[in-house]
Amino acid sequence: MLSTLEPLYSIKINCLHCEQDFQSSRVRTSFKKSVRNDADFCSYYKEENPDYYVVRVCPKCGYASTENSATRLTDNQRKEITTKVSARWVERDFNGHRDWDNALETYKLALVCAQIIGDSERLIASILHHIAWLYRYKGDIEQEQRFLRFCLDSYILVYEHEGIGANNARLLYLIGELNRRVGDFNQAVLWFSRVINDKKIMDASMIRASREQWAVLREQMIAKKVDLPDEMKQ
Repeated sequence: MLSTLEPLYSIKINCLHCEQDFQSSRVRTSFKKSVRNDADFCSYYKEENPDYYVVRVCPKCGYASTENSATRLTDNQRKEITTKVSARWVERDFNGHRDWDNALETYKLALVCAQIIGDSERLIASILHHIAWLYRYKGDIEQEQRFLRFCLDSYILVYEHEGIGANNARLLYLIGELNRRVGDFNQAVLWFSRVINDKKIMDASMIRASREQWAVLREQMIAKKVDLPDEMKQ
């Protein structure tokens, strides 16, 4: 009799901070089928949500990271983690199934660790975005909006650092969409326009998505009786 394949499997991680090995769960690729997606790339799943398992947390010292986190720590960064995370850490293991509360705790730990070591702004923006999604799953609009604003500020810092390169169409689109979601409609118009009109941008899927959300935004502005900018009146 064939055994049923479990959605989760474990991988071995070596903690960058305390150098202990530990196990962290992942969702098998065959189970990563979303039932629907929001315009800012938030995905919904019938079974295990892969986003719940993005963060790896060392049960020994509490250092939390993702696949995109820094690959080495300086002595000063280690000291900071020891003082601000490990000294307060109560040993616990996040391997195995995670519920919403576990997932939120791991992301907030990852955010603290990334901020302590001064990890990349793009990583910090991504963690903030995932936290906003977690609150969206719960229907907590106030906290979702709060973290979307933090995330938006962080993505703008990424843009200011990296510029408008051809590979940043997704980033520009996201800044437009997050502005739309937090109600900064005029800013959303500007960012979507950049994707649609900048000849250097060749990413057809992001140009199409920007046009689609431009139309959604226009209807939203009309419904809320917000004055349309000239380019939307045509």
